[in-house]
Amino acid sequence: MPLSAIDIYQKLLPKTNCGDCGYRTCLAFASMVVSEKLPLKICPYIPPDKIQDAVWELEKQYAEGKWTRRDMSQDALRWAKERAASMNICDLQERLGGKLIDSTGEQTLELPYFNSFIYIKPGHIVKTDGSSLTRWEQVFLFNHMAQGGSSRPTGNWKGLVDFPNTVSKIKSMKNHVEEPLIQRFRGKVEELKNNAASFGGKLISDADINADAAVLFNPLPRIPVMLLFWDENTDDGYDAEVKLLFDETVIDHLDIESIMFLSERIKQLLFGENT
Repeated sequence: MPLSAIDIYQKLLPKTNCGDCGYRTCLAFASMVVSEKLPLKICPYIPPDKIQDAVWELEKQYAEGKWTRRDMSQDALRWAKERAASMNICDLQERLGGKLIDSTGEQTLELPYFNSFIYIKPGHIVKTDGSSLTRWEQVFLFNHMAQGGSSRPTGNWKGLVDFPNTVSKIKSMKNHVEEPLIQRFRGKVEELKNNAASFGGKLISDADINADAAVLFNPLPRIPVMLLFWDENTDDGYDAEVKLLFDETVIDHLDIESIMFLSERIKQLLFGENT
């Protein structure tokens, strides 16, 4: 039976996203094994007794041209939907927030998403006008549903480094979120504030926060995110700095991959990238 990237991820890989294979995530490595014939043995954490059987199966499907160059987002969406398949729409309101409505004869959860709303229906998620979200946004939202969290935010803010199993993600956060934001908004604090407001960001005025810009986002009802931005100060020799903070309950609602997706999505929206 052909092995998909999800099969390899679920059955063979450690799911730690350690990066020792040279890829940012275990799922990315699995996708390269399937689509680009990357040797499975590059991952040092697969038990040897499991590798050989998988290699034989992979060699057969390579020869037959199966599973090559698959769309990883499609695989990830299928997996996320499977994770959330047992969720009852009526039970989601208490956990995720939003309100239950009847949409075209289906029980539907209307959920705030940044400065708009989405409809969560059995097996699919759409915008309120019926148009589709991107595949990765759907993966993110289905994973939020499946995570099973019910905690309310406490107002205790933490950086990514303060959560467990994030060592491999600290560099990704810096390279893919923090540094691009610094480069884009250095010397442009007002533009940052205006762009944040355009998709629901609220400016925070707090004497205890000494940042040049402090913005609170509520991408989802139970998942607030705070962005702090310090502009460069050439007189004192300080470069610009940015930090994303999450409520301490975020890991009850999102896995680490989803936290990273959300961080990159906020960066995209600040850049004016809506798709």
